[in-house]
Amino acid sequence: MSRRTVRQPDTLLAELLPAVSRSFYLSLRVLPAAVRKPIGIAYLLARTSDTIADTEWIEASRREAALRQLADWIREDGGEPCDFTPFLARCENEAERILLERAGESVELLEAEDRWEREQIRKVLGHIVSGQSLDLQRFSLASSDKIVGLATDDELEDYIYRVAGCVGEFWTRICFGLVGKKDREPPAQLLQDGVRFGKGLQLINILRDLASDLGQGRCYLPAEALAELNLTPEELNRATVGPKLEPLMSRYIGRTREYLLSGWRYTNALPCHWFRIRLACAWPILIGWRTLDALPADDPLDANRRAKITRGAVRAVMIRSLLAYPFPWFWRRLVRDSGDSKVRTSPG
Repeated sequence: MSRRTVRQPDTLLAELLPAVSRSFYLSLRVLPAAVRKPIGIAYLLARTSDTIADTEWIEASRREAALRQLADWIREDGGEPCDFTPFLARCENEAERILLERAGESVELLEAEDRWEREQIRKVLGHIVSGQSLDLQRFSLASSDKIVGLATDDELEDYIYRVAGCVGEFWTRICFGLVGKKDREPPAQLLQDGVRFGKGLQLINILRDLASDLGQGRCYLPAEALAELNLTPEELNRATVGPKLEPLMSRYIGRTREYLLSGWRYTNALPCHWFRIRLACAWPILIGWRTLDALPADDPLDANRRAKITRGAVRAVMIRSLLAYPFPWFWRRLVRDSGDSKVRTSPG
């Protein structure tokens, strides 16, 4: 594809991002233009790799090979393009189909970025693709009749770093590199809180999707944690097991809240005049906090009770944050006032 055929970055991002992410697009749209483009490009390519990894009707080994090809394509300017024809053949999701069809445009947008931005985008995508590849290897034999689980809590922490914690680092470096400029290297504590922020958002997805993941044979609750309840991953497909998981769910909900509170500390450590960036950070935290309140901790395996926040509730979060911003005392209370104010502790 000739570089001249690539659409303007803002056009491409505006066309694809709302279709492939409802919640992230809210944050992306409010960001300053200086950081919106590189973060948007990184997200488009991450969603492209995610689409490949999640194409269940193609065997895991072929998906893993396609991820390696995509990683090679991204890694170098002018890399060998990928052929996603096998993935398009039965792609029923229109947005994901377009994402794969126009992957070349996303890659060329990456190549058009300045060197420093390209390096940051490639680094975070390398982490994300490694996490997705590891997932395919780990669950290659999983099915609804054969539950495969993570072994240890360290494996869980490693996975959520690769697919989300690293995004917190990337986000922080991009913001300081392109908006901060005078202080290009972020403080170490901010980077650490950025990692925990990203991990918290991924843990929400894991806890919310526990039942659907089990339907595909995947269990992200570590076997060592389940053993404390005298359970194994294989036993989780029994109808009577759900309520027994409540103590474990409470522990991981507590850990997730702690990570979100790190994200809130992160948000408030940013300069006050970074109004747009602070809002972009605050919204997923506030929405995530409410999602945790809605999780059915008493029976997390009930697929009919999947936690979901309504569009009206999302709008309310956004409006409340905008009204609160001029009043620091009001703003700082937003997370504690968003549902359950009790923060459970965990050893993680």
